[in-house]
Order: sequence, then structure tokens, then C-alpha cells
Amino acid sequence: MNIITIEHIAKIYQVGTEEVQALRDVSLTIDKNEYVAIMGPSGSGKSTLMNILGCLDTPTKGLYTFTGKHVSDMTDNDLASIRNKEIGFVFQTFNLLARSDALHNVELPLIYAGIGKEERRERAREALTKVNLEDRMDHRPNELSGGQRQRVAVARALVTNPSIILADEPTGNLDTKTGEDIMALFETLYEQGNTIILVTHEEYIAEHAKRIIRLRDGLVEKDEIIETRRVAQPRQI
Repeated sequence: MNIITIEHIAKIYQVGTEEVQALRDVSLTIDKNEYVAIMGPSGSGKSTLMNILGCLDTPTKGLYTFTGKHVSDMTDNDLASIRNKEIGFVFQTFNLLARSDALHNVELPLIYAGIGKEERRERAREALTKVNLEDRMDHRPNELSGGQRQRVAVARALVTNPSIILADEPTGNLDTKTGEDIMALFETLYEQGNTIILVTHEEYIAEHAKRIIRLRDGLVEKDEIIETRRVAQPRQI
């Protein structure tokens, strides 16, 4: 079952008097319960593609279909609804509320969705338990390690039971060992049936996925299935 279909997507930005073509002609599909990594050098278009897939931006031309709905022509309100209900975001910088405990941070999407207090608290507790933070629910971000903060962010992404989890450089602010722990968590979520799209510039992170889409100059340079696990070792710095 296709969750995402994009056909001949292009994105052009106006920078002063110049036009910058971030994406040129990108077509691909992503199925339910795929684990996909999007890679590419700086300027390749991967961030632009991530923003379009996450309904944070719209293409200049081309067709984007998400769970059977045509996204390309949606209103801002429609896009906001999809972002809140259908897409779980995990960011490099965690994006947690500093003065709120883990439980409140996780339940935020449910507050925006109008879910009652009792139900959203229960769902937030379940999500935190899934990421092994049941004993840290009342802790604020400054009382948590970097890895624990990212787990809170993953729990927040899971709490709406989204169609996809979209992770943007999720290990970028973590040390190697903690990053590997977070990637093991994504592997577990994938095995539980979640659809994961991972954006990264690190080869050893991308190779945790089952499929790697490589972009260059706004085009898909290569789209490969990872047949066997061959996770590379992180580079020593």
C-alpha cells in the first residue's frame, strides 16, 4: 500500500532576482512499513524534499499524494491538519518545551487535536513507555540526557499514531553511542509496523534503513534496497 507518491516534483525558490531550483524532477513512492533514508550532499535538495514530504512546504509543480489525498493543492489549514495527525516529526534539536515535563511535551499534539485530558495523558504515558522512559515522565528536558530528550521527541512523534515518522538528522546532536541507541529504537519501531523516513548526511546512519534514496543537484541519483544489514562503523573524529 502506497502512503506517499510524488510525481515530477520540482521546487523553485525566488532569491532576490534569481531563481534557485532546489528540486528538478523527482518521482518516487514510499509504501506502508518501509524504512527509508534520504541522503545527499549540501545543496542536493534533501531538506527541500523532507519539507515537502512533511507538508511543511508545497512543490512549485508536480503531484504529491499522501495516503490517497492530493497534497499539492491543499490549503494551509489542510496541511496543518495532516502535519498534526498523520506525520510524527523527530528533529535534530529535539524541540521540547523547557518548562514542561516529558509527559506534557508528549501530549502536546493531542492537545492541538482537541483530545480530552484523560485520554491524551494515557496515550502519552503509553508512548513514553514504548521508548523506555516510563520512569522519567515527570522530568523536564534539563533533567534528561541528550538520548532521553530524543526519546521524548520520538514518543511525541508516536502519540498520534501517525502514518509516517519523519526524522531529520535525529542523531546529529548525540554522541556515537547514544546515536546508536536511538537508531536501535527506530529499528524496533520499524519492526512494530511503523513507516520511517530518515533524512541524514551520515552513511553509517543511513545504512540502518532498508532503502536509501540518494539525491544530487535536485534529482534522484540512486534508489537502492538494502538487501542485507551492512551497517558501517561511524567515522572516528
